[in-house]
Amino acid sequence: MPQKYLAFDLGASSGRAIIGTIEQEKLSLQEIRRFSNGPVEKSGSLFWDFEAQCAEIRAGLKKALAAAPDISSIAIDTWGVDYVLFNRKSGKMIRRPYHYRDSRTDGIPEKVYRIIPQEKLYERTGIEFMQLNTLYQLIAHKETHPEDFADSVMLLMPDALTYMLNGAITCEYCEASTTNLLDPVKRDWDFELIDMLGLPRSLFPEIAFPGRASAPLKAELQKEFNCGPIQVVKVGSHDTASAVSAVPAPAGRDWAYISCGTWALFGAEIDKPIRSDEARLGPFTNEGGLDEKILFLSNIMGTWLFQETRRVWNEAGRNISFGEMSEMAAKGKAFSSLVNPNDNLFLTPGDMPAKVREFCAKTGQEIPETDADVLRCIYESLAVYFRTKLEKLEKILGVSYKSLNIVGGGVQDKKLMQYTADCLGFPVEAGPVEATAIGNILAQAIAGGDLPDLAAAREIVKNSFDVEIYKANPADKAEWDKAVKKFMEL
Repeated sequence: MPQKYLAFDLGASSGRAIIGTIEQEKLSLQEIRRFSNGPVEKSGSLFWDFEAQCAEIRAGLKKALAAAPDISSIAIDTWGVDYVLFNRKSGKMIRRPYHYRDSRTDGIPEKVYRIIPQEKLYERTGIEFMQLNTLYQLIAHKETHPEDFADSVMLLMPDALTYMLNGAITCEYCEASTTNLLDPVKRDWDFELIDMLGLPRSLFPEIAFPGRASAPLKAELQKEFNCGPIQVVKVGSHDTASAVSAVPAPAGRDWAYISCGTWALFGAEIDKPIRSDEARLGPFTNEGGLDEKILFLSNIMGTWLFQETRRVWNEAGRNISFGEMSEMAAKGKAFSSLVNPNDNLFLTPGDMPAKVREFCAKTGQEIPETDADVLRCIYESLAVYFRTKLEKLEKILGVSYKSLNIVGGGVQDKKLMQYTADCLGFPVEAGPVEATAIGNILAQAIAGGDLPDLAAAREIVKNSFDVEIYKANPADKAEWDKAVKKFMEL
């Protein structure tokens, strides 16, 4: 009998409701609803429209139940680090959640490092420094709105949305690992660190682990949608954890991955956290994965650079597609200029083409003249950055990789896939596109006892979805090698 599961997958720019059906060891997907999701600005700050997100999830649930009333379970995954504060007594949201790109964390890391040095913080948590991490957001929140912490509880975004469905006050482990406040060995909050930072312990709820049932749909929602007590499941609710669990990992050899979307998460799946100086300077982070794995990875600003470029151009009336941007890049000047995709200059929304030119001018490089030159610069910079990360990963883990698995929406950009293969000098295996939703669904199947473990889930992926292989073109190897050397010198 086919088993059906409902996955809500929310990214930084859009969200989807997808029904997954497992039958005869194959998974099929049916997109039920798609909606936009992005920051809203108010009084100079960036927020998430949590009420709109909740409304979209209710609308998606209603539509999904109409299409498949026999859904076994529901689960939600989102991006990391952001949170919602709820009053413990009333259960009401205290303040609309801030967006991780909001500038309120400017200058906050320096204040934190006066309490605990950066290297000591990494020794405790194993999390890569990014000023958008929950730790820095909470310190900023404490400075501006300390009253919000009175008798409140913090739920990270997927946990907050799950709470609206079933009332469960827990933080899922994979998502909690992105906060910079978790002990990666104990897999629980580092309350000693939390005390050092002057944050109230009461803010942090119990940790829940992925692949397990949470609580059924609230009674009032069962009545509203005329359904039974459908289980709401905790999956790898950080979208990276779900995406990596859907990597069709090769059997019998070492493998690395990129979960490529707005962010490109580059790394490997390991058994224990690595918190060495070499890992810190990489920089690499130790996030939670399914099956008690550690996702040893580096955060790279991925297709965000293309998204912001397109937004700026389209707001100027150009109406250009990503496909057209890819074609345009082919006409740009090759191996001319490079940017560091993770430079703070590119973190916040703005005129991305102007920022690319600014970075090139600041670093004494040739300034891209045409729009095609700007795009070519971004493409080549991402491919080069991927290679430098792979080389660091190999050195830290003592592994030599012969291929790279890339999953997520970014695999639809064939030029980025090909440039990455060319720069690496070995094949890129691209797909599946909907890795995050797939991983969400397969974790639900594990929670329901329909799949035994993560290895079986990955076999389902291999049986169900095509992978496109991009072979390296050796003709430009010398140019890519020079570009990598140039990048390391910038």
